[in-house]
Amino acid sequence: CVQPSVPPVPNYKLSMSIPEWLQAIQTYMKMLQYNHTGTQFFEIRKTRPLSGLMETAKEMTRESLPIKCLEAVILGIYLTNGQPSVERFPISFKTHFSGNYFHHVVLGIYCNGRYGSLGMSRRSDLMDKPLTYRTLSDLIFEFEDSYKKYLHSVKKVKIGLYVPHEPHSFQPIEWKQLVLNVSKMMRTEVRKELEKFARDMRMKILKPSSAHSPMKERPRGKSLSPRRRPGSPQRRACRRDKS
Repeated sequence: CVQPSVPPVPNYKLSMSIPEWLQAIQTYMKMLQYNHTGTQFFEIRKTRPLSGLMETAKEMTRESLPIKCLEAVILGIYLTNGQPSVERFPISFKTHFSGNYFHHVVLGIYCNGRYGSLGMSRRSDLMDKPLTYRTLSDLIFEFEDSYKKYLHSVKKVKIGLYVPHEPHSFQPIEWKQLVLNVSKMMRTEVRKELEKFARDMRMKILKPSSAHSPMKERPRGKSLSPRRRPGSPQRRACRRDKS
């Protein structure tokens, strides 16, 4: 059989618009493919400094192995470094389906007054979103509507801070500066909270809440995004890095 070719890592060209560049990054991630194997190829510890996570991202480009959602976020940060007009921040979802809880994370993008995302999922509408959303809440509600198609109800949404463009930073990523229990809130309320947070982010007045304290271990759900056969061996492999 023919060995699959290693996809080339995308390079930014001055002739590219930012949406074209983000599309090139997402295309590259799709070429790596979603990891369905049940084996986690790269260990991502969320509390590690950014510099360490960027080393792992480099390893991903060298190994060209399939990735899951958390690895895609780290890789997305790595590939968008050095584009100061592109702000990146993690968006995490906790959903409920058929008696089980699932966790998923994407990389939120803010550029030129528009929001979008990069990421990986089993579902094509739970990963990248084009850079066309006027508000952060429009982007979040788009994900919520996508989840509804798979009968998943979104319970919590967590938004982190902008990730610095300094790849050698010893600062960890702030994963959950804002935590919204959306299942117990009206959409108007959710929108108000998200827009206030987005405004504060743009003004860069928010400080990391967990920069100086170790992250507490929280109860963890099964994994990721819709939906998996019962008893899949993937479950254990996933649990380590979903929170």
